[in-house]
Formats: sequence, C-alpha cells, structure tokens
Amino acid sequence: MLSLVVDGKRIQRELKAVSPLLAAASEEEQQGFRVSPSGYGIHWPLLDEDISIDGLLGIAHRVNLIRRSA
Repeated sequence: MLSLVVDGKRIQRELKAVSPLLAAASEEEQQGFRVSPSGYGIHWPLLDEDISIDGLLGIAHRVNLIRRSA
C-alpha cells in the first residue's frame, strides 16, 4: 500500500495499481524514495521508477492544440 498525505488529506493506493515494478520490489527498494525538488513527484532511484503526484490523485492534464488556417 502506498500512503501519503496531500494538503492534510490521506491518500492510499494499492501498489499493484500504481506500479507493478514497485509492488514487486523489496522493502529496501520501496523505502528508498525521494520527493522531487519541485514536489510534484516521487522517485525510487534503486528501481529507476517515477510517479507523479497528479497521477496518484487521478488528475489528468489535457493539451489543447490550436489549428491555424493558412
């Protein structure tokens, strides 16, 4: 289980749903994480795995493409 607190709210996610690689990792590999300097992601250097906070929260970003006529 991955458990974190964001803006005072506890969020929990099953590791298998977040990252099969993280779910299969040893406890040492799972515990060896770093929060990115920007605060927008978590990195596990022993696994070379990155997860964004937006992804954990289910926030999807859309790109709006603007077409210009010639």
